[in-house]
Amino acid sequence: MEQNRAHVVIAGGGVAALEALIALSELAPHRVRVTLVTPRREYVSRPQVIGESFSRGRRSHVALARITRDFGATHVTGSVVAVDPARRTARLASGEELPYDSLLIATGGRRVPAYEHAETIGDDTAAEALHGILADLEEGYLKRVAFVVPPQVAWTLPAYELALLVAHDAWSMCIDDAQFSLVTPEDRPLALFGPHAGAAVAGLLAGRGIAFVGGVRAEVARGTIRLHPGGRQLDAERVFALPDVQGDAPAGLPADGTGFLPTDVHGHVVGVAGVFAAGDATSFPAKHGGIAAQQAEAAAQSIAAAHGCAIEPEPFRPLLRGRLLTGGADLFLERDIAGGGGDAGGAMRQAWWPADKVSAPRLAPYVFALENANPQLATS
Repeated sequence: MEQNRAHVVIAGGGVAALEALIALSELAPHRVRVTLVTPRREYVSRPQVIGESFSRGRRSHVALARITRDFGATHVTGSVVAVDPARRTARLASGEELPYDSLLIATGGRRVPAYEHAETIGDDTAAEALHGILADLEEGYLKRVAFVVPPQVAWTLPAYELALLVAHDAWSMCIDDAQFSLVTPEDRPLALFGPHAGAAVAGLLAGRGIAFVGGVRAEVARGTIRLHPGGRQLDAERVFALPDVQGDAPAGLPADGTGFLPTDVHGHVVGVAGVFAAGDATSFPAKHGGIAAQQAEAAAQSIAAAHGCAIEPEPFRPLLRGRLLTGGADLFLERDIAGGGGDAGGAMRQAWWPADKVSAPRLAPYVFALENANPQLATS
C-alpha cells in the first residue's frame, strides 16, 4: 500500500535525478514512492547544445510530467534549499517542508563564466555568437580564435568539440587564413582519457590546423591571452571558454569549500544518515552526465537496499565515456579511471547504445524510444 512504502525525495531534474528515479522504479517499485522536486518543467539534454549550434543533432526536450507519470513518481515544482537530517525533512524555497525516509540531492552545480572577456561555452549567448563566427571568418573580420579551458575544469571535452567543429566548418568554406588555438592546463589533448585517446585527438587538432597550447593557465583579457607560467602572450580576437562549476549544497548539509557535497562510493553524503547525492552536486571533479548517471545508479541501489530490497549495492566505479563531435566521424572515448586499468582507454567509432552524448543506461534508452515513437509525446 502507498502509506507503507518509504518516501524517497529526489531534488533535481537532470541526468542524475532522472536516472535515479527510473532505477528506483525498477529496483524497488513496491518498497518506495518517489517525489521529484525541481523548478524545471522539462528535461533538456544540455551536452547536445554545441552540436545543435552546428546542425549536428539536437537537444532532447522531455516534459518532467511525462517522465514522472511513466515511472509512478510525483513531481513537485520547487527547490530544496535546506535539509534537517535529524527530523528528516527537506525545506523548499516556498517554505513548505517535505518529510523523507531517504533524500537524494541531484541538483547539479551552478555554471558561471570563468572570464569576463570570453564567451562561455554551453551558454545560450555563446550559442548565438557561434551563428555569426563563420560569417566573420569568411568576410575577413576575424582571424584569430581561441578556445580556453580554465584551470579548475576537469571535464574538458566540450572545448575540443567546439574547436573542431568551428575549424571543420571554416575549412569546408575554404577559409584558410584563420588561426585557431586550444589553450588548456592539460599536458596532452583530453588527458583524462589517457594517451591513446589523446593521440587520436592530437591528430584531429593538427589536421584541422588547431594549435594545441597545453600545460598552461590562461589569463584572458580583451584581445589577448596571457599564459602562465612564463607570461607569454597569445593574440585572440574571439575567445570561447568553458564555465566554472560551483557547488550549491542546501543548508544543513556538509559541503567542501566550493559548495560541493562529499560522498562515499555508495552515494551517501558523508556523515549524514539517509541523505545521498549524485552528479555535479558532489565533489567528484569530472562534471559530466555519464558520471552523474553512474553515481545515480550507485545511490539508487543503496536506497533500494536500505528500504528492504534484496540487492547488494554496487559501488560507484567511474568509467569515463564521451562522444566527441568532430565535424567528420564522431569519436567515442572511454577510460576506466576507478583504478586497476592503468592507461587503458582509447577512441572508437561507437561504444554504447543509444549513441548519445551522455551514456545513461536507463534514461537514454527511455528518451530515445519516446522520441522515436512519437516526438510530440515527449513534450506532453
